[in-house]
Amino acid sequence: MGVSIEDIKKLKELSGIGLTDAKTALVEAGGDFDKALEVLRKKGVTKAEKKGDREAREGLIDSYVHGGRIGVIVEVNCETDFVARTDGFKSFAHEIALQIASMSPIYVSEADIPAAELERVRNEAKERIVTEGKKPADMIDKIVDGQVKKHFAEKVLMQQEYIKNDKQTVEDFVKENIAKTGENLIIRQFKRIELGVND
Repeated sequence: MGVSIEDIKKLKELSGIGLTDAKTALVEAGGDFDKALEVLRKKGVTKAEKKGDREAREGLIDSYVHGGRIGVIVEVNCETDFVARTDGFKSFAHEIALQIASMSPIYVSEADIPAAELERVRNEAKERIVTEGKKPADMIDKIVDGQVKKHFAEKVLMQQEYIKNDKQTVEDFVKENIAKTGENLIIRQFKRIELGVND
C-alpha cells in the first residue's frame, strides 16, 4: 500500500526518527498514521522511549475561560516533547483546566498545603472534638485525622472527584493517563481567576 509523503514527514517530525524509518512504520501499519505511531512506540524508536530518566520538564500550558467570568491557566508536564505534542496529552491538559475551573481547588496536592494551615485546621478540629466531650480520648487523634482529610479533600486538586467520572479522583485520572502515555505526568501549577473575587 502506498503512503503519502505528507504522512511520512509528519511522522518524522512527531517522532524524531529518519524518513526511511517513518516510511517503514507507515507501510507496516498499512498507511494508518495512528497505528504507525503505535508501532514506533512498541519498537522504542521514538524520542519518548529513548529517554531513561523520569523527570517531567516538557509539557504545555493550557488555559480555559468560562463565560468570561472564570479563567484558568495550568502547567502540565510530561517527560518528552514527543508526548507534549500529541492530541491525547493536549486533551488531558485541557481536562485538568476544566476541572480547576469547575471545582476551584486551592492546592495541587497535599504536599502543597502550608504546614501552618494544616496545623490550624488540625487544632480547630481537635478543640471542637474535645469541647464536645463525646469521643473517647484514645480515638481523638484518629477522628481529627479524618476531619482534616475531609476538610482538604475538595481544596486539593489531586484528591477531588473527577468531574467526568465520579468513580475516580483526579489522581486516578492522572494515573490513567500516565499508563496511556507511558510517561510521568505532573500537574506543576495552576492559577484560577474568578471575576470580582480576590484570593
